[in-house]
Amino acid sequence: MHIVALAWIFVVVLMAATEATAPQGSLLGAVITLLLYGALPLLIVLYLMGAPMRRRARLRAEASARDDGDGGGHAAGAPVAAEREEP
Repeated sequence: MHIVALAWIFVVVLMAATEATAPQGSLLGAVITLLLYGALPLLIVLYLMGAPMRRRARLRAEASARDDGDGGGHAAGAPVAAEREEP
């Protein structure tokens, strides 16, 4: 998945460089190309592709919270007796 994102960014950077160096092009056009053809679609696609991973992590966290008896994250054991004070 990351190799496709890297290739897409490479292509978009080349498009932006062409836009910036073209006789009728401009730097503003290159920045708009980079953002609208590169960053925005790539962020959306990576967010959607990461949804199953986020769901699995959430379910795993909920399952571990359900398994934990007292919610403290430590193994349950006998309570420690209070220290006895001598008079």
